[in-house]
Amino acid sequence: MAALSLAPAVAQEKIRIGVPLPLSGTSAQFCEPMLKGVQMYAEELNAKGGLLGKKIEIVARDSKAKPEEAVRVARELIVRERVNFLVGTFTSAEGPAVSEIAKENKTVLMALGPKTDRLTAPEALHPYVFRVSANTTTEGRAAAALMARWKVTRVATIAPDFAYGQDGVKVFVAHLKKLRPDIQIVDQQWPKITESDYTPFITAQKAAKPEAVFSIICCGQFTPFAKQANGLGYFKALNNNFIAVAEGGSIESLRSLGAEYPVGIWGNSYDAFNYKPQDPAVAKAHSDFLAKVRTFTKEQYPASWVVSGYLGMQYLSEAVKKANSLDSSKVSAALKGLTLDTPMGKLTMRAKDQQLTRGMVWGQAKIVKDVPFPVLDPIEYIDAAPLMD
Repeated sequence: MAALSLAPAVAQEKIRIGVPLPLSGTSAQFCEPMLKGVQMYAEELNAKGGLLGKKIEIVARDSKAKPEEAVRVARELIVRERVNFLVGTFTSAEGPAVSEIAKENKTVLMALGPKTDRLTAPEALHPYVFRVSANTTTEGRAAAALMARWKVTRVATIAPDFAYGQDGVKVFVAHLKKLRPDIQIVDQQWPKITESDYTPFITAQKAAKPEAVFSIICCGQFTPFAKQANGLGYFKALNNNFIAVAEGGSIESLRSLGAEYPVGIWGNSYDAFNYKPQDPAVAKAHSDFLAKVRTFTKEQYPASWVVSGYLGMQYLSEAVKKANSLDSSKVSAALKGLTLDTPMGKLTMRAKDQQLTRGMVWGQAKIVKDVPFPVLDPIEYIDAAPLMD
Protein backbone atom coordinates (compact mmCIF):
# COMPACT_ATOMS: atom_id res chain seq x y z
CA MET A 1 0.00 0.00 0.00
CA ALA A 2 2.92 2.33 0.59
CA ALA A 3 3.81 2.28 -3.10
CA LEU A 4 0.24 3.18 -4.03
CA SER A 5 0.16 6.12 -1.63
CA LEU A 6 3.29 7.54 -3.23
CA ALA A 7 1.91 7.45 -6.80
CA PRO A 8 0.13 10.85 -6.79
CA ALA A 9 3.20 12.55 -5.37
CA VAL A 10 5.42 10.97 -8.01
CA ALA A 11 3.01 12.06 -10.76
CA GLN A 12 3.30 15.66 -9.59
CA GLU A 13 7.05 15.61 -10.17
CA LYS A 14 6.44 15.63 -13.93
CA ILE A 15 4.28 17.57 -16.34
CA ARG A 16 2.13 14.98 -18.10
CA ILE A 17 0.85 15.67 -21.61
CA GLY A 18 -1.99 13.47 -22.89
CA VAL A 19 -1.94 12.81 -26.63
CA PRO A 20 -5.16 11.31 -28.06
CA LEU A 21 -4.48 10.50 -31.74
CA PRO A 22 -5.43 7.77 -34.24
CA LEU A 23 -2.34 5.55 -33.99
CA SER A 24 -3.84 2.61 -35.90
CA GLY A 25 -5.69 2.27 -39.19
CA THR A 26 -5.35 4.50 -42.24
CA SER A 27 -4.92 7.72 -40.23
CA ALA A 28 -1.83 6.43 -38.42
CA GLN A 29 0.46 7.37 -41.34
CA PHE A 30 -0.22 11.03 -40.50
CA CYS A 31 -0.66 10.78 -36.73
CA GLU A 32 2.48 8.79 -35.95
CA PRO A 33 4.54 11.71 -37.38
CA MET A 34 2.48 14.18 -35.32
CA LEU A 35 3.21 12.16 -32.20
CA LYS A 36 6.91 12.23 -33.10
CA GLY A 37 6.72 16.02 -33.31
CA VAL A 38 5.24 16.12 -29.80
CA GLN A 39 7.88 13.73 -28.48
CA MET A 40 10.70 15.60 -30.22
CA TYR A 41 9.78 18.93 -28.62
CA ALA A 42 9.39 17.26 -25.22
CA GLU A 43 12.86 15.73 -25.53
CA GLU A 44 14.32 19.11 -26.45
CA LEU A 45 12.74 20.69 -23.37
CA ASN A 46 13.80 17.86 -21.07
CA ALA A 47 17.38 18.15 -22.32
CA LYS A 48 17.30 21.77 -21.15
CA GLY A 49 15.91 20.93 -17.72
CA GLY A 50 12.24 20.62 -18.53
CA LEU A 51 9.46 23.13 -18.03
CA LEU A 52 9.10 25.12 -14.80
CA GLY A 53 11.81 22.85 -13.44
CA LYS A 54 9.86 19.66 -14.20
CA LYS A 55 10.44 17.00 -16.81
CA ILE A 56 7.75 16.40 -19.41
CA GLU A 57 6.16 12.99 -19.87
CA ILE A 58 4.12 12.16 -22.99
CA VAL A 59 1.17 9.81 -22.52
CA ALA A 60 -0.23 8.76 -25.90
CA ARG A 61 -3.48 6.90 -26.55
CA ASP A 62 -4.97 5.52 -29.78
CA SER A 63 -8.27 7.27 -30.55
CA LYS A 64 -8.81 5.02 -33.61
CA ALA A 65 -10.18 8.04 -35.56
CA LYS A 66 -13.53 7.49 -33.83
CA PRO A 67 -15.11 10.35 -31.86
CA GLU A 68 -16.53 8.05 -29.20
CA GLU A 69 -13.12 6.42 -28.65
CA ALA A 70 -11.41 9.83 -28.66
CA VAL A 71 -13.80 10.97 -25.93
CA ARG A 72 -13.16 7.81 -23.90
CA VAL A 73 -9.36 8.04 -24.05
CA ALA A 74 -9.37 11.82 -23.46
CA ARG A 75 -11.45 11.36 -20.34
CA GLU A 76 -9.19 8.51 -19.23
CA LEU A 77 -6.09 10.64 -19.76
CA ILE A 78 -7.49 13.45 -17.62
CA VAL A 79 -9.18 11.45 -14.86
CA ARG A 80 -7.04 8.33 -14.54
CA GLU A 81 -3.68 9.38 -15.93
CA ARG A 82 -3.99 12.86 -14.46
CA VAL A 83 -2.42 14.63 -17.41
CA ASN A 84 -2.02 18.39 -17.14
CA PHE A 85 -2.95 19.15 -20.75
CA LEU A 86 -4.14 17.49 -23.95
CA VAL A 87 -2.30 17.82 -27.28
CA GLY A 88 -3.91 15.90 -30.11
CA THR A 89 -7.04 14.87 -32.06
CA PHE A 90 -6.96 14.46 -35.83
CA THR A 91 -10.35 14.28 -37.52
CA SER A 92 -13.07 16.91 -37.54
CA ALA A 93 -15.33 14.44 -35.75
CA GLU A 94 -12.82 13.82 -32.95
CA GLY A 95 -11.86 17.45 -32.34
CA PRO A 96 -15.24 18.92 -31.34
CA ALA A 97 -16.04 15.80 -29.26
CA VAL A 98 -12.80 16.02 -27.26
CA SER A 99 -13.23 19.79 -26.98
CA GLU A 100 -16.30 19.13 -24.84
CA ILE A 101 -14.23 16.91 -22.52
CA ALA A 102 -11.61 19.67 -22.23
CA LYS A 103 -14.34 22.17 -21.37
CA GLU A 104 -15.95 19.83 -18.84
CA ASN A 105 -12.62 19.20 -17.08
CA LYS A 106 -11.18 22.71 -17.55
CA THR A 107 -8.11 21.27 -19.27
CA VAL A 108 -6.37 23.00 -22.18
CA LEU A 109 -6.61 21.10 -25.47
CA MET A 110 -4.19 21.95 -28.28
CA ALA A 111 -6.05 20.58 -31.31
CA LEU A 112 -3.48 19.41 -33.86
CA GLY A 113 -5.53 18.14 -36.80
CA PRO A 114 -9.23 19.05 -36.95
CA LYS A 115 -9.99 21.68 -39.61
CA THR A 116 -13.74 22.08 -39.29
CA ASP A 117 -14.72 25.67 -38.57
CA ARG A 118 -17.17 24.31 -36.00
CA LEU A 119 -14.35 23.57 -33.54
CA THR A 120 -13.78 27.25 -32.74
CA ALA A 121 -17.05 28.75 -33.99
CA PRO A 122 -18.47 31.38 -31.60
CA GLU A 123 -21.17 29.02 -30.32
CA ALA A 124 -18.62 26.25 -29.60
CA LEU A 125 -15.66 28.30 -28.38
CA HIS A 126 -14.62 28.04 -24.73
CA PRO A 127 -11.43 28.96 -22.83
CA TYR A 128 -9.78 25.54 -23.09
CA VAL A 129 -9.68 24.72 -26.82
CA PHE A 130 -6.93 26.07 -29.11
CA ARG A 131 -6.41 25.06 -32.73
CA VAL A 132 -2.92 24.56 -34.13
CA SER A 133 -4.07 23.26 -37.53
CA ALA A 134 -5.42 25.32 -40.40
CA ASN A 135 -9.20 25.51 -40.70
CA THR A 136 -11.73 25.03 -43.46
CA THR A 137 -12.08 28.78 -44.03
CA THR A 138 -8.41 29.39 -44.75
CA GLU A 139 -7.89 26.14 -46.66
CA GLY A 140 -11.06 26.49 -48.74
CA ARG A 141 -10.36 30.11 -49.63
CA ALA A 142 -6.74 29.38 -50.55
CA ALA A 143 -7.83 26.53 -52.83
CA ALA A 144 -10.45 28.76 -54.45
CA ALA A 145 -7.88 31.50 -55.07
CA LEU A 146 -5.61 28.93 -56.72
CA MET A 147 -8.35 27.48 -58.95
CA ALA A 148 -9.62 30.94 -59.88
CA ARG A 149 -6.37 31.38 -61.85
CA TRP A 150 -7.24 28.46 -64.13
CA LYS A 151 -9.05 28.74 -67.46
CA VAL A 152 -11.99 26.60 -66.40
CA THR A 153 -15.72 27.30 -66.00
CA ARG A 154 -17.14 23.87 -65.01
CA VAL A 155 -16.11 22.81 -61.51
CA ALA A 156 -17.06 19.84 -59.32
CA THR A 157 -16.33 18.86 -55.73
CA ILE A 158 -15.87 15.57 -53.90
CA ALA A 159 -15.64 15.36 -50.12
CA PRO A 160 -16.64 13.05 -47.27
CA ASP A 161 -20.09 13.68 -45.84
CA PHE A 162 -19.07 14.97 -42.41
CA ALA A 163 -18.04 18.25 -40.79
CA TYR A 164 -14.68 18.80 -42.50
CA GLY A 165 -15.95 17.91 -45.95
CA GLN A 166 -19.17 19.89 -45.65
CA ASP A 167 -17.52 22.99 -44.18
CA GLY A 168 -14.60 22.96 -46.59
CA VAL A 169 -16.72 22.62 -49.72
CA LYS A 170 -19.10 25.35 -48.56
CA VAL A 171 -16.22 27.81 -48.06
CA PHE A 172 -14.49 26.82 -51.30
CA VAL A 173 -17.62 27.24 -53.44
CA ALA A 174 -18.57 30.59 -51.86
CA HIS A 175 -15.09 32.05 -52.32
CA LEU A 176 -14.68 30.66 -55.85
CA LYS A 177 -17.98 32.22 -56.94
CA LYS A 178 -16.88 35.51 -55.39
CA LEU A 179 -13.60 35.46 -57.34
CA ARG A 180 -15.03 33.96 -60.54
CA PRO A 181 -18.80 34.52 -60.93
CA ASP A 182 -18.62 32.83 -64.35
CA ILE A 183 -17.79 29.43 -62.86
CA GLN A 184 -20.54 26.81 -62.52
CA ILE A 185 -20.60 24.01 -59.95
CA VAL A 186 -21.70 21.09 -62.12
CA ASP A 187 -21.45 18.20 -59.67
CA GLN A 188 -20.92 17.43 -55.98
CA GLN A 189 -20.18 13.96 -54.60
CA TRP A 190 -20.42 13.02 -50.90
CA PRO A 191 -18.91 9.59 -50.12
CA LYS A 192 -18.77 8.30 -46.56
CA ILE A 193 -15.62 9.15 -44.64
CA THR A 194 -14.77 5.43 -44.53
CA GLU A 195 -15.81 4.66 -48.12
CA SER A 196 -14.01 1.70 -49.69
CA ASP A 197 -15.51 1.77 -53.19
CA TYR A 198 -15.29 5.16 -54.90
CA THR A 199 -16.24 3.80 -58.34
CA PRO A 200 -19.86 5.07 -58.36
CA PHE A 201 -18.80 8.52 -57.17
CA ILE A 202 -15.98 8.80 -59.70
CA THR A 203 -18.16 7.52 -62.55
CA ALA A 204 -20.97 9.94 -61.74
CA GLN A 205 -18.55 12.86 -61.52
CA LYS A 206 -16.90 12.03 -64.84
CA ALA A 207 -20.36 11.96 -66.45
CA ALA A 208 -20.94 15.57 -65.39
CA LYS A 209 -17.84 16.55 -67.42
CA PRO A 210 -16.22 19.02 -65.03
CA GLU A 211 -13.05 20.82 -66.13
CA ALA A 212 -11.65 20.94 -62.58
CA VAL A 213 -12.34 19.30 -59.21
CA PHE A 214 -11.82 20.34 -55.60
CA SER A 215 -11.30 17.32 -53.32
CA ILE A 216 -11.30 16.83 -49.55
CA ILE A 217 -10.76 13.06 -49.56
CA CYS A 218 -9.17 12.76 -46.14
CA CYS A 219 -8.33 10.69 -43.10
CA GLY A 220 -6.12 8.19 -44.90
CA GLN A 221 -8.58 7.62 -47.76
CA PHE A 222 -6.74 9.49 -50.53
CA THR A 223 -4.53 6.51 -51.36
CA PRO A 224 -7.40 4.09 -52.20
CA PHE A 225 -9.32 6.90 -53.91
CA ALA A 226 -6.37 7.81 -56.14
CA LYS A 227 -5.73 4.19 -57.10
CA GLN A 228 -9.35 3.69 -58.11
CA ALA A 229 -9.52 7.05 -59.90
CA ASN A 230 -6.37 6.23 -61.88
CA GLY A 231 -7.93 3.00 -63.11
CA LEU A 232 -10.99 4.89 -64.34
CA GLY A 233 -9.04 7.58 -66.18
CA TYR A 234 -10.45 10.24 -63.86
CA PHE A 235 -7.40 12.50 -63.53
CA LYS A 236 -6.62 12.23 -67.25
CA ALA A 237 -10.18 13.34 -68.10
CA LEU A 238 -9.58 16.44 -65.96
CA ASN A 239 -6.19 17.19 -67.51
CA ASN A 240 -4.98 16.97 -63.89
CA ASN A 241 -7.02 20.08 -62.95
CA PHE A 242 -7.58 18.59 -59.51
CA ILE A 243 -6.83 20.15 -56.12
CA ALA A 244 -6.37 17.62 -53.31
CA VAL A 245 -6.54 19.22 -49.87
CA ALA A 246 -6.59 17.30 -46.57
CA GLU A 247 -3.67 14.84 -46.89
CA GLY A 248 -3.61 14.50 -50.69
CA GLY A 249 -0.49 16.65 -51.10
CA SER A 250 1.34 15.50 -47.98
CA ILE A 251 4.68 13.71 -48.11
CA GLU A 252 2.97 10.71 -46.51
CA SER A 253 0.51 10.34 -49.42
CA LEU A 254 3.09 11.12 -52.10
CA ARG A 255 5.43 8.51 -50.64
CA SER A 256 2.69 5.93 -50.04
CA LEU A 257 1.40 6.04 -53.61
CA GLY A 258 4.83 6.43 -55.22
CA ALA A 259 4.62 5.64 -58.93
CA GLU A 260 0.82 5.41 -58.64
CA TYR A 261 0.50 9.03 -57.50
CA PRO A 262 -1.39 11.12 -60.12
CA VAL A 263 1.50 13.36 -61.13
CA GLY A 264 0.29 16.77 -62.31
CA ILE A 265 -2.50 17.30 -59.79
CA TRP A 266 -2.29 20.03 -57.15
CA GLY A 267 -2.17 19.62 -53.41
CA ASN A 268 -1.30 21.25 -50.11
CA SER A 269 0.66 20.25 -47.05
CA TYR A 270 1.71 21.65 -43.68
CA ASP A 271 5.36 21.22 -44.54
CA ALA A 272 7.68 19.71 -47.15
CA PHE A 273 11.35 18.84 -47.02
CA ASN A 274 11.86 20.66 -50.34
CA TYR A 275 10.14 23.86 -49.14
CA LYS A 276 12.53 26.82 -49.11
CA PRO A 277 11.05 29.92 -47.42
CA GLN A 278 11.93 33.23 -49.05
CA ASP A 279 12.71 35.01 -45.78
CA PRO A 280 16.34 34.17 -44.83
CA ALA A 281 15.60 33.92 -41.10
CA VAL A 282 12.62 31.63 -41.66
CA ALA A 283 14.62 29.60 -44.18
CA LYS A 284 17.32 28.98 -41.56
CA ALA A 285 14.78 28.10 -38.86
CA HIS A 286 13.05 25.69 -41.22
CA SER A 287 16.32 24.11 -42.33
CA ASP A 288 17.43 23.68 -38.71
CA PHE A 289 14.06 22.11 -37.86
CA LEU A 290 14.32 19.62 -40.73
CA ALA A 291 17.81 18.65 -39.61
CA LYS A 292 16.48 17.91 -36.13
CA VAL A 293 13.57 15.91 -37.58
CA ARG A 294 15.94 13.82 -39.70
CA THR A 295 18.04 13.06 -36.63
CA PHE A 296 15.03 12.24 -34.45
CA THR A 297 13.10 10.15 -36.99
CA LYS A 298 16.09 8.78 -38.92
CA GLU A 299 14.24 9.56 -42.16
CA GLN A 300 15.99 11.19 -45.12
CA TYR A 301 12.67 12.62 -46.34
CA PRO A 302 10.81 13.84 -43.23
CA ALA A 303 7.04 13.49 -43.03
CA SER A 304 4.96 16.64 -43.35
CA TRP A 305 2.91 16.21 -40.17
CA VAL A 306 5.80 16.26 -37.66
CA VAL A 307 5.65 20.05 -37.56
CA SER A 308 2.04 20.01 -36.31
CA GLY A 309 2.91 18.11 -33.14
CA TYR A 310 6.00 20.26 -32.69
CA LEU A 311 4.02 23.52 -32.95
CA GLY A 312 1.36 22.27 -30.56
CA MET A 313 4.02 21.64 -27.93
CA GLN A 314 5.85 24.89 -28.68
CA TYR A 315 2.78 27.05 -28.08
CA LEU A 316 1.66 25.12 -25.02
CA SER A 317 5.13 25.22 -23.45
CA GLU A 318 5.66 28.92 -24.10
CA ALA A 319 2.23 29.67 -22.62
CA VAL A 320 3.10 27.65 -19.51
CA LYS A 321 6.30 29.68 -19.17
CA LYS A 322 4.45 32.94 -19.68
CA ALA A 323 1.80 32.00 -17.11
CA ASN A 324 4.44 30.50 -14.80
CA SER A 325 1.77 28.00 -13.92
CA LEU A 326 0.23 24.64 -14.85
CA ASP A 327 -3.25 25.96 -14.14
CA SER A 328 -5.20 25.62 -17.40
CA SER A 329 -7.11 28.85 -16.84
CA LYS A 330 -3.85 30.81 -16.56
CA VAL A 331 -2.28 28.93 -19.49
CA SER A 332 -5.38 29.67 -21.58
CA ALA A 333 -5.02 33.38 -20.88
CA ALA A 334 -1.33 33.22 -21.81
CA LEU A 335 -2.06 31.46 -25.11
CA LYS A 336 -4.43 34.16 -26.35
CA GLY A 337 -2.53 36.48 -28.67
CA LEU A 338 0.74 34.58 -28.22
CA THR A 339 3.11 35.24 -31.15
CA LEU A 340 6.17 33.04 -31.65
CA ASP A 341 8.93 32.48 -34.17
CA THR A 342 8.39 28.95 -35.46
CA PRO A 343 9.98 26.68 -38.10
CA MET A 344 7.29 28.02 -40.46
CA GLY A 345 7.78 31.69 -39.59
CA LYS A 346 6.12 34.07 -37.14
CA LEU A 347 2.64 32.80 -36.17
CA THR A 348 0.03 34.11 -33.74
CA MET A 349 -2.57 32.29 -31.69
CA ARG A 350 -5.42 34.72 -32.20
CA ALA A 351 -7.24 35.76 -29.04
CA LYS A 352 -10.67 36.16 -30.62
CA ASP A 353 -11.03 32.62 -31.97
CA GLN A 354 -8.07 30.77 -30.42
CA GLN A 355 -6.87 29.83 -33.91
CA LEU A 356 -3.25 29.82 -35.04
CA THR A 357 -2.49 31.89 -38.16
CA ARG A 358 -1.31 28.71 -39.85
CA GLY A 359 -0.59 28.83 -43.56
CA MET A 360 0.13 25.86 -45.81
CA VAL A 361 2.41 25.02 -48.71
CA TRP A 362 0.81 24.40 -52.11
CA GLY A 363 2.13 23.02 -55.37
CA GLN A 364 1.79 20.68 -58.33
CA ALA A 365 3.00 17.10 -58.01
CA LYS A 366 5.91 16.21 -60.24
CA ILE A 367 8.87 13.90 -60.51
CA VAL A 368 12.17 15.50 -59.49
CA LYS A 369 15.72 14.23 -59.61
CA ASP A 370 17.07 12.10 -56.74
CA VAL A 371 13.74 11.75 -54.86
CA PRO A 372 12.14 8.28 -55.11
CA PHE A 373 8.54 9.59 -55.15
CA PRO A 374 6.71 12.66 -56.51
CA VAL A 375 6.85 15.96 -54.63
CA LEU A 376 5.05 19.29 -54.79
CA ASP A 377 7.21 21.56 -56.92
CA PRO A 378 7.51 24.50 -57.11
CA ILE A 379 6.08 25.25 -53.69
CA GLU A 380 4.05 28.34 -52.84
CA TYR A 381 3.37 29.23 -49.21
CA ILE A 382 -0.09 30.81 -48.82
CA ASP A 383 -0.35 32.89 -45.66
CA ALA A 384 -3.55 32.19 -43.73
CA ALA A 385 -3.82 35.53 -41.94
CA PRO A 386 -5.43 37.51 -44.83
CA LEU A 387 -7.95 34.70 -45.40
CA MET A 388 -9.23 34.32 -41.85
CA ASP A 389 -11.89 37.04 -41.56
